Amino acid sequence: MSKRLTWEEIKKIYPGKWVGLSNVEWKDEANVSSAIVEYAGESDEEPLKRQLAGEDMYTIYTTPDDLCPLGMLVSGK
Repeated sequence: MSKRLTWEEIKKIYPGKWVGLSNVEWKDEANVSSAIVEYAGESDEEPLKRQLAGEDMYTIYTTPDDLCPLGMLVSGK
């Protein structure tokens, strides 16, 4: 897992997974442009442990664009 991938490639290769990213290049303040995937799995526990141990890693869930994460839904009424 040491090849730089775009965010679109990461979501396609690791759909619905927690990923730990290194060497992140940002599109803007909130959006990943590309990165190296150091971890991919069902839980965020491993990458968060690695972050706490001092590893430079960004942890994010690869939610498909057509899904809304629980908690993000807001009633308009």
